[in-house]
Amino acid sequence: MAIETQAIRVLILDDSQNNAERLVSVLRNAGHATRAHRISSVEDLHESLQQSWDLCLACPETSFMSAQDACLLISQSYDVPFILLSDQDDSETRTNALRAGMQDVVLASNDALLVLVVKRELANLSARRQRRIVERSLKETEKRCQLLLDSSVDAIAYVLDGMHIYANRSYTQMFGYDDPDDLAAEPMLELIASKDQEHFREFLRSYPAQGDVGETRCTAVNSSGTEFPVMLSFSPAHYDGEPCTQVVIRAETASAEFEEKLRAMASHDLVTGLFNRSWFQEQLDRISQQAVTSSQPSTLIYINIDNFGALQADIGIGGSDLVLADLAQILRRFFPEDALLARFSDDACTALIEGKEPEVVAAQLPALLKQIEGNLFEANSRTVQITASIGMASISETNPDPTQAIERAHRLAEQVSQAGGNALKIFNPLEELEQLANRGNIIAQIRHALETNAFRLEFQPVISLRGDPAEHYEVFLRLLNSQGEEIPLAEFHSAALESGLAMDVDRWMIGRSVAMLARHRAKGADTRLIITLSSASLQDPEIVRWISVLLKESRLPADALVFQFNDADANNYLKHAKVLAESLHSIHSRISLSHFGGALNPYAVLKHLPVDYVKIDESFSDNLSEPANVEQLKEMVATLHNQGKLAIVSNVDSAIMMPTLWQAGVNYIQGNYLQAPSTTMDFNFSSE
Repeated sequence: MAIETQAIRVLILDDSQNNAERLVSVLRNAGHATRAHRISSVEDLHESLQQSWDLCLACPETSFMSAQDACLLISQSYDVPFILLSDQDDSETRTNALRAGMQDVVLASNDALLVLVVKRELANLSARRQRRIVERSLKETEKRCQLLLDSSVDAIAYVLDGMHIYANRSYTQMFGYDDPDDLAAEPMLELIASKDQEHFREFLRSYPAQGDVGETRCTAVNSSGTEFPVMLSFSPAHYDGEPCTQVVIRAETASAEFEEKLRAMASHDLVTGLFNRSWFQEQLDRISQQAVTSSQPSTLIYINIDNFGALQADIGIGGSDLVLADLAQILRRFFPEDALLARFSDDACTALIEGKEPEVVAAQLPALLKQIEGNLFEANSRTVQITASIGMASISETNPDPTQAIERAHRLAEQVSQAGGNALKIFNPLEELEQLANRGNIIAQIRHALETNAFRLEFQPVISLRGDPAEHYEVFLRLLNSQGEEIPLAEFHSAALESGLAMDVDRWMIGRSVAMLARHRAKGADTRLIITLSSASLQDPEIVRWISVLLKESRLPADALVFQFNDADANNYLKHAKVLAESLHSIHSRISLSHFGGALNPYAVLKHLPVDYVKIDESFSDNLSEPANVEQLKEMVATLHNQGKLAIVSNVDSAIMMPTLWQAGVNYIQGNYLQAPSTTMDFNFSSE
């Protein structure tokens, strides 16, 4: 969990309570949940240090001790970043502070710099804590690895300068030795038959240039002189802290060729013939190590097929597999032979270009996008055209983490796809910093909105095409920034989830919606509200009890509320969603599932969730001028009706769609053509 999403514990060394409160306010406004304690005496400091702290902010002098004395006391036994807040920031003050063990000096009036320094020190503290955990884990892992080596059925040895420094029991038995110590003075070359020794020497000379792993076949000889064929695998390793080479020896059998084919199959995707995800990620680990040891950068390219869910629904799984296979051929022809190509997910392929920065590779990729867009793919006797979105990230000495590179490239490809696709984007660290700073501002605004009830609710009517007399509105939550501009829903939603505030936001929306609905129904209207819950509320075991109490206090029937889950969240948290849906049904509230149809098997989730309404994903109603799209929508609605579900189609933006939706059997519609979201529930349902 990121530091910003959990409460940071801060010690404040200052005689002024007002100064301490101001510092806490600065940190909270920057997006940090803060638990602070102002030190009031030397004894108080000693007592406070019995607990764990993340940061100490100190003025130079207090009535009971100086900042230098406090820093000395803390640093003797605890790892707590110490920041001096001074009225002067000259070189002498900074030098003395750093010499005393403080992490930095910040002008007491420079809040912006303080926030940046705090963020840096918290990140450093998190890294140090993680390193200590990893070091402990490493020691335990080394113990377990040694036990595994000793008991392994594989013949494994560690060799340094051609001499054995360790051999396990299987290795010594393979060569006819009773004691591993007998091999300690035995050069490895002596275990190779004389006819293959020159070949073995040549392999050892060329092996380092082949990469991290090298393999060769030759004839081995045991202590009694018996020769036998073996496969030797070499890889760099460390043993007792010393760099060396790990050697794994397998005796060759008649099935060796078959085993080789099995290994090849295990590393490749059967549909595209490209490498599979697991093999590709293994190579990323190797590339990451090279980036650190030899400062060699590499470029990771994430190629995402635009609107793949709709494509798969249109031409079927078999047809989409044919498209993927043809796409793989385009990638093979486009990229150089030494590029690593893989099918990374259902709708994405990846490429790894070693030794080049993303900016160099990016200059060539518009040609790839043009090839993909212009290619006519054949699938099930149909011609299909697709586009792709590309995200790119670097694996380098300063950014060696392959998982982070994948996440960055994937995120950028998704952003490009959502913006219309058929384009590429390179990861920019400065842009990332701006986004993180913006994310901190959004989190602070969310907290402020919760404290001051500053969110805004809007309501959009959901119209029945089948004569349902009840009035339905979907509730939308809006957050405005200090300039009165609406913060995009995606940014607001992700910031709330990452900061752990999504559950509080959901409860605010439910509470305010219930209050407004109670007043509206008091006028005689039979109105129901559709309220979307985040994934955080899906996992909240107390929310149904809270809703039940709220409804009783407001004297509202539970069936006046329809709680809506996102289809992706429902699939990701299916057990939680099932428990929540059943609990909501038990108090007679109703359930809606939104964005339905995008999953590989969309109807599977309906077997587990007792939903009443299904809001069909907008991609199924985007282009109803095509007869095939209309038939697909009709089939989906008919299937939902057979399962007792009511179908909702949103994003209705023209009158032309209305007859088609009615003929398709759709139960409810909503969209800006009928009425855009409004702050009041004033739609005239009787006129429809």
